[in-house]
Amino acid sequence: MTPLHAPPARKGRDYIARHGETVFNRIGRIQGDRVDLHTPLTRKGFAQAEAIGEALRERLGESPALTLWSSPTGRALQTLAVIAEHLALDWHETRHDGRLIELGFGSWGGQDFAALSSIHGSIVHPHGMAVGAPDGERYAAMAARLSAWLADTAEHDGDRLILMHGLSSRVLRGLMLGLPDDPHCGVPVAERLPQGSIVMIESAAETVIHRACP
Repeated sequence: MTPLHAPPARKGRDYIARHGETVFNRIGRIQGDRVDLHTPLTRKGFAQAEAIGEALRERLGESPALTLWSSPTGRALQTLAVIAEHLALDWHETRHDGRLIELGFGSWGGQDFAALSSIHGSIVHPHGMAVGAPDGERYAAMAARLSAWLADTAEHDGDRLILMHGLSSRVLRGLMLGLPDDPHCGVPVAERLPQGSIVMIESAAETVIHRACP
């Protein structure tokens, strides 16, 4: 039986990583899709990137045949730079695509989680997906752009490493795994993983390669 949200078939393996902790993550501020809100990795974030690189190096060896893809945000690219060094790959060959970016939070971008919660109530669903801002991007729009990216890159039959974000990676993985729509978000949503974690998806099946400590 074909999964409800099955993407175009692909021969290669997809390694999907969530970027390391940033300064905004540490102090509880929303980053979202704003490329201008570049908040660098913390020491913990760099350690998380190192751990991903080490796990991939152990699994794939030096200079693996791996196409690099990333959200255009500084935090994703900074995490990828550390990983690429472990793998002896050229970070400058990374393919940037805005469709891999985080959920757009509109006027909530850069604001404090606690302050927003005091005004709007809880802004996080029980399973960890954020409640969208009133003037922000809807999850259906996020799923549409991620589905378009999957369709546009389906003919690439090699392995690829994709650097993303907490919410967008869960939706991309949900789409690739053919999961049913989540009742809170209305789109497929995969399991939440801590920052600095990485999974492999092959033939619509997921394997956790490295799960970071929360």
